[in-house]
Amino acid sequence: MAYAPGKVLDVYEPIGTDAAPVVLLWHGSGPDERDALGPLGAEVAAHGVLVLVPDWQSDDFAIGSAQLLASLAFARGGSADLGGDPGRLVLAGWSLGANAATWVGLHPEVAGGVPLSVVVGLGGSYFGSPFGDDVFAGVDDAGTAGTRAVLVHGSVDNLVPVERSAEAADRLARLGWSVRLRQVGTDHAGVIGTVYDRARGRCVPTDDPVRVAVRAEVAGVMAGAALGS
Repeated sequence: MAYAPGKVLDVYEPIGTDAAPVVLLWHGSGPDERDALGPLGAEVAAHGVLVLVPDWQSDDFAIGSAQLLASLAFARGGSADLGGDPGRLVLAGWSLGANAATWVGLHPEVAGGVPLSVVVGLGGSYFGSPFGDDVFAGVDDAGTAGTRAVLVHGSVDNLVPVERSAEAADRLARLGWSVRLRQVGTDHAGVIGTVYDRARGRCVPTDDPVRVAVRAEVAGVMAGAALGS
């Protein structure tokens, strides 16, 4: 489904649920890699959540940042037509996408000034995003206090140390956010149930039972954030 000129998103609909909470899930640094998040999106939807996974041009921040905001505008304005409740919107992201989602949570003015209620970050560094480097830059008050955050990180992530999420959780808590930090037994790719394919230079879905189990665990955490549990 198109959300902006030349850009599409995948829709994962819950079965037999009306006005479902909505998760908008942003991929990481590889451009237009929404497919890597497909199995995770489907598992979150199985819990009764409408999930939207857009492509975006992450190799050009000037273009990519505008696309991310366009996908957020679509989620807010178009998810009701898909059976979702835009009043229960979770903004989530993996890796670079986690940085971007947290930036928007801390700087709601970039997205029309409407604050988010829930942000989910998967394997984020929280430094370096399409909107600016340090996601905490310029945030020195509790203007977004009350926002909920769930940060999930692989305990053996050798690309982005788990300490990055721990530090971000502490900083968010000091800003008045309600923060939950969850470690899962996997690496950077595994936190979304994928494996890094060196030949293709990107993360791809896998049937590896350990990573599939982690994906199910993370899907449950994300669905819980959306459902308020």
